[in-house]
Amino acid sequence: MRQELEKYVRSLGLDAYLVGGAVRDELLGLDSKDADFLVPGVDTEGLRAALAPHGRVEDLVVADRLVGVRLHPNAGRIRTLTRAGIEFAPPRKEVSTGPGRHDFEIVADASLSVEDDMRRRDFTVNAMARRLETGELVDPLDGRADLEARRLRTVSPQSFREDPLRLVRALRFVSQLGFEPDEELLAQMREEASAVKLVSGERIGGGLAADGMGELSKLLLGAEPARALRLARDTGVLIELLPEFGPAIGFEQESRYHDLTVDEHTFAVVQAAADEGFSLAVRLAALFHDLGKPVVGWRGRDGRLHYYAKPGFAAHGHDQIGAELAAGALLRLRYPNALRQRVVRIARRHMFQPGKGDERRARRFLRRNGDELAFELIDHKRADLLGKRGSDGEPPPLEELERLARFREMVEQERSSPHRLRDLAIDGNDLMELGFRPGPRLGRILNELLDAVVDEPVLNTRDELLSQARGRL
Repeated sequence: MRQELEKYVRSLGLDAYLVGGAVRDELLGLDSKDADFLVPGVDTEGLRAALAPHGRVEDLVVADRLVGVRLHPNAGRIRTLTRAGIEFAPPRKEVSTGPGRHDFEIVADASLSVEDDMRRRDFTVNAMARRLETGELVDPLDGRADLEARRLRTVSPQSFREDPLRLVRALRFVSQLGFEPDEELLAQMREEASAVKLVSGERIGGGLAADGMGELSKLLLGAEPARALRLARDTGVLIELLPEFGPAIGFEQESRYHDLTVDEHTFAVVQAAADEGFSLAVRLAALFHDLGKPVVGWRGRDGRLHYYAKPGFAAHGHDQIGAELAAGALLRLRYPNALRQRVVRIARRHMFQPGKGDERRARRFLRRNGDELAFELIDHKRADLLGKRGSDGEPPPLEELERLARFREMVEQERSSPHRLRDLAIDGNDLMELGFRPGPRLGRILNELLDAVVDEPVLNTRDELLSQARGRL
């Protein structure tokens, strides 16, 4: 795909350079979805005019700034390969707009060189360009050497001031690509941590990128999210990004089930979810699931802290408070409604117990949660158990993990048993033919019949269910 795209861009008659993440990933031997092009010597209007004969051209705006144009090609094959369009931009520079350190803006300047444009990017590993016509690598800040050393450096002390989202992007590169920040970058993160509050929620969580994911999601989907989250905590970025974490940092659980602080246990659970390849919803739920503990904790007669609801001690359990914290944070970060609701449900229900894990319990579990959420809850429970490794290196609770694995097998087995309304041998029309009227009561009857069938699948015959329904007329 990349070669075909580059051949097409060369055919447009522009002296274009592949820039940024695409060059970085290419040198790392990774596939990249990025394909951004820099075109020196041409301003935005010139780019628009040059590209207009080749397709539909629209403004490319990032953080309310016009940074270039996006081409939606007429060529059918290329249009299929680049459904979000192809991005082109002239070189840009920083222009002061006042006396303060944040008083500047980034403007396009066709007279700038490619090297000049590289010097105003975020990190040296992203400050490289490859000229399409010759294959020449432009690397004015030794980004390739940093790449080989897996070292993360900013291009200048102003990098985070220019765009505070880069604070989270740096953390994402730690998780996703295994980079190690240098001391100067860490000092800059500490100094600018509070600026992350200025970034719109969409850019952090909900995602304005072509792949629909923001920087926090990409961080969690990386290979080393725990290392990135600890770095966020230690530089102050985490509390600014997710103030819900504040009370959890360093909070000793004083429980016979945990000897890690809430933040360290949380990081361990998120890491376990990553190691197991679990979904983004599970990883987000892992991030929030225990943040309610510092809010609800109460000391029992055993001298330990407890985190469930108890009259006179705590009105709500930590699972409910954690779900509420997740709901608020994900709304603020503009996560899609469906994903937000799944995460909240996982956090709210994460304290489920497999019990004996028999068929009936498995069917009831599917009935309550639905197929997708049921397995995400089991995934989360596994990550939670794996995250209970003690600070002294003790293994996770193997007996509980084995019990959970058996329960997963039973839930998988019972997926073919009736546990959804559509699995019933009758439906609302059948009830109305018996004389029931449309309305809430009809729905309640169907749900009551489903509950009976979940407990005893042999009842799921048309004759049996109609007979039970007649008894409710």
